[in-house]
Amino acid sequence: MNSNWTDGYVTDIGYTHGYYPQLNPARLQLGFAAVGLDSPLVRTACELGFGQGLSVNIHAAASPVAWYGNDFNAQQATNAQTLATAAGSNAQLQQASFAEFCARDDLPQFDFIAMHGIWSWVSAENRNIIRGFVERHLKIGGVLYVSYNTQPGWAAYMPLRDLLLRHFDMPSNEGKGSAERIDAALAFADGLFATNPVYAQANPFMQERLELVKKQSRHYLAHEYFNRNWHAESFADMADIWSGAGLEFACSADFRDYLDMANLTPEQRAFSAGIEDRHLRQSVRDFMVNQQFRRDYWVRGVQKLDPATHQATLAQQRVVLLNHPDKIPMMLKTVATEITLNPHIYGPIIEELSDLQPHTLGEITGVVGSRNLGLQQVLDAVMMLIGAGNAAPVQLDADIAHGRDGSAALNRHLIGRAAEESADGDIEHLASPLTGGGVPADRIQQLFMLAVLEEQQTPDAIIAFAWRHISAQGKKLVRDGVRLENEQDNLDELSVQAQRFFVERLPVLQALLVL
Repeated sequence: MNSNWTDGYVTDIGYTHGYYPQLNPARLQLGFAAVGLDSPLVRTACELGFGQGLSVNIHAAASPVAWYGNDFNAQQATNAQTLATAAGSNAQLQQASFAEFCARDDLPQFDFIAMHGIWSWVSAENRNIIRGFVERHLKIGGVLYVSYNTQPGWAAYMPLRDLLLRHFDMPSNEGKGSAERIDAALAFADGLFATNPVYAQANPFMQERLELVKKQSRHYLAHEYFNRNWHAESFADMADIWSGAGLEFACSADFRDYLDMANLTPEQRAFSAGIEDRHLRQSVRDFMVNQQFRRDYWVRGVQKLDPATHQATLAQQRVVLLNHPDKIPMMLKTVATEITLNPHIYGPIIEELSDLQPHTLGEITGVVGSRNLGLQQVLDAVMMLIGAGNAAPVQLDADIAHGRDGSAALNRHLIGRAAEESADGDIEHLASPLTGGGVPADRIQQLFMLAVLEEQQTPDAIIAFAWRHISAQGKKLVRDGVRLENEQDNLDELSVQAQRFFVERLPVLQALLVL
């Protein structure tokens, strides 16, 4: 099963069609400005290990950025290339190992290099190859995005993961597919925990963790937990690696991390404030919140903004809602806890954004200033809304104009795929030229959009159109966790979802120039 080509990486089961907004370079300016740093104007970018290629293709279609990338899985690379062709984006996406891709002598210097999760799943040899590639190909002022499993959040789970992998790789499993091996390994873990081992007694939360793992997609688990190479890197070790390559830590790419009030207790904030070394401060913060997964921006040649430029840059940042204002929850999950958003702060800001049009932070501050909310409070609130997926930064007007045709072509292709009998419903994002990134839209919503595009003009016709494609695959809807077996029940549920879609979701998608 393992060879020099795959290098211990699961290949017989594809990765998910996930979309990862942190890979969108249009988010850089706001993220960097929030911590007082300048950021590059990204025009060349590279995603290493793009998986199914949904993120890279959305970002290539919705902006003028020239994207390059690799993935060694042939099926995934073919899928990514198909999306690039459909969008007409000219994204240069190659089936290649890291060794092959990173050795190319025809690649440009990049403003932005990104990799999601890859660092945690590849061998030490490949990590050295990637490090050397970044060192050679990242421009001065350029940004590296890397997300990775980290300690201490993974520390307690690592012994169990090791046992699962050893069961997965047993000689008796030879000839079995990854999904079957995963099921057997999880059943083995169930039996192990039933014996009440002292490990489980010392780590009582691990039983709950195992139950959560069992519920996840086998496609996700195959790549997240069962690759031969898997490690959790501490922030301190990452700092050593990238400092040695001439990069400095800039900030988190998870915008929920920016507001200490939401993540740390008063005592933790006071303790952290006394730590002068910023790398040690990050490590201590990970310890405080039991960080499991980091999303970091690193920069070659950090440039600090002077106070006046800093304030002006923040004030001109534009943002837009990604969800209907009535559907933005006031409960938000952070790394360490769940918080309730203050309605006296978030209410006026969401109200100002409720027209679904882009607004600058300066404009918002001018309107909500009568509520004693200044630019910093507006920034904090907006960063939390973005981090929770309820808002997004807006691109430059010229970039929006450039991304309209590519986004429309890619979206039409993706929506058409939702109607195919082989559709599995995994693709749940479409491209927005307004944000240069992805916008949530599940398969049923895509079918409603396709019905509109194909001029189904009555509610009954739209519902019948969606049901025809869903039922053709032998699939049924689920309501309150229960699969609906009766056709009329499915039609009734589709009617409810259609009404909700056309009232709450379609206006947002139209404002974001998705449709």
